[in-house]
Amino acid sequence: MPGLGANPKIFEHITLPKDTFEIHLLEWKIPISLDESLKDYAKRMSEEIKHQNPILLGVSFGGVLVQEIAKIITVEKIILVSSIKSHHEFPNRLKLLQKTKGYKFFPTKIIENFDKYKKYFLGDFLKKRADIYTKYLSVNDAKYLKWALHSLLHWQQDNASKNIVHIHGDNDHIFPSKHIKNFTKINDGTHVMILLKAKEISEIIIKSFN
Repeated sequence: MPGLGANPKIFEHITLPKDTFEIHLLEWKIPISLDESLKDYAKRMSEEIKHQNPILLGVSFGGVLVQEIAKIITVEKIILVSSIKSHHEFPNRLKLLQKTKGYKFFPTKIIENFDKYKKYFLGDFLKKRADIYTKYLSVNDAKYLKWALHSLLHWQQDNASKNIVHIHGDNDHIFPSKHIKNFTKINDGTHVMILLKAKEISEIIIKSFN
């Protein structure tokens, strides 16, 4: 399950032995309404999983979602990348956003109409960033973005789920590693390390089954 707003292309560099793993990619659905609970959303998403006792892998907010799915169906293992295991692992600035409801001012309309604004990006660096956004962050529906931000920041899981492998970067600025417990560290790993550190992440996943 990709991260917030991301599509399954973020997993394109993850390589696992085909004789051991069969990979199925999940995509974000648009919420039925802004009031749809994360539990109900997870129930709808679980209906896309056809195999018994699967391994669920989620990145960032996708990691939160797969933990909710694991409360509905039986899973062999949960693999988290750049994510959190409970609300206790939120950094203070995200807790403040939740309390002040500052997330409501997120410019969802700009994100939804990103292609219209992309032409105003000047310089090679910004243009490359815009191209990366267009390729990997394609779920830009305003209703989805509002729902996702609210659902993430109001997630109240108190204790970590069982059978979790948590892979986290020591340079993650969204979920800083100093707030994270019991994880396998990726040196110089950022919040988007699923793209930049795919080889290391793949190796850790494989070793977790030995």
